[in-house]
Amino acid sequence: MKPVGLAPTHGMARDIPGIPVTCRDQAWERSRLEWRVGDPGDPATLVENFLARHGLPVGDLSGPSLAGLAHEVCGAALFVSAAGGAAMIGGCLGAPSPAPAVPDVVVVVYEHTANVRLQEPSGGDLGRTVGAWRLGPWRPSWSPSHHAEAVQAVREAIARGDVYQVNMVGHAAAEYHGDPLPALRRVTRLPGARYAGILQGDGWAVGCASPETLLEVRGGHAVTRPIKGTAPATETGRVELLASPKERAEHIMIVDLQRNDLSHVAVTGTVRVPELFAVRRWADLWQAESEVSARLRPGTGLAELLRAICPGGSVTGAPKFAALREIAALEPVGRGASMGALGWIGPDGIDLGLTIRTVVADGRRLHVWAGGGITIDSDPAAEVAEAAAKAAPVRAALHGLS
Repeated sequence: MKPVGLAPTHGMARDIPGIPVTCRDQAWERSRLEWRVGDPGDPATLVENFLARHGLPVGDLSGPSLAGLAHEVCGAALFVSAAGGAAMIGGCLGAPSPAPAVPDVVVVVYEHTANVRLQEPSGGDLGRTVGAWRLGPWRPSWSPSHHAEAVQAVREAIARGDVYQVNMVGHAAAEYHGDPLPALRRVTRLPGARYAGILQGDGWAVGCASPETLLEVRGGHAVTRPIKGTAPATETGRVELLASPKERAEHIMIVDLQRNDLSHVAVTGTVRVPELFAVRRWADLWQAESEVSARLRPGTGLAELLRAICPGGSVTGAPKFAALREIAALEPVGRGASMGALGWIGPDGIDLGLTIRTVVADGRRLHVWAGGGITIDSDPAAEVAEAAAKAAPVRAALHGLS
């Protein structure tokens, strides 16, 4: 666990997904908590206690607002890696991250300040390299054939009854020269990126263009909006997505999982699915999204809520613990900053996006991840192609081609 002093070492909050417009150019870093797998303490409890000490009362989220917010504190950014989410529930952590510079949990508390800063600090050495932007060739952590073999292994696990669905994720990295932050900002401008933003630390930056809500809390109500099911953003693709038994079955399994997750913190009988299998566009893809909501049980704090919802069911599978075991056995590298959470906690509530369509810049490489849900009906070649289609707009933006 690494608490980082009270000085605003990483600057403004303007790039944090979900931050209110009124805070974007007025909020500066006050304090930071960083935790990595292997550090002492339960990460969910550490997050809740750290926020409470800095004037964000997140011990009971069932009320109308986070009453009692300290005047100078406007909110906090929260980031949780895939391994950080698994650690919160005692699940399999998977292989080590290919971008170990990024912590597994980061909380940054921001305050309003009248102080004028002429130059915003950057994250560590990032943004300080000189010369034209160049991005080298992408080097995947597994080949298409190995990816297909992993899909087949999941299908066999489903046939044995070990699991119902598993989300398989691949990774690729490319060396860069120049300042990576403009490239990450291009990613955040991809169409449909509801959680568009950047979080920085010493020697690392996470850029997110996610369309998926992992957790939203307003007025004592919790919402999650799982996305499952993908097709090209053409009229034919839309029709095929709506008509696909495989995509619908994959989607419904995850909706049921998310309903079960929320039921652990919900008032009995309040879990609802207001919207099911709605087709929405992200970049050049159609994706199917549902909404699952519930009223939070009195006394539900942030730590309990994070343990109920993390890691996100749409990027693990069902049952969640069994899916995490398959992921740990089959994926050759860790998911790092992807398949986790990034967003804002403020006086009006919580808004966290699932970190799909997410990029990491460390001191010398960019990292991207992409994958999809595997069911008994999955075709290995089609799953490999789907992952490539999801990564393509992100890679194009990083190259400056979008």
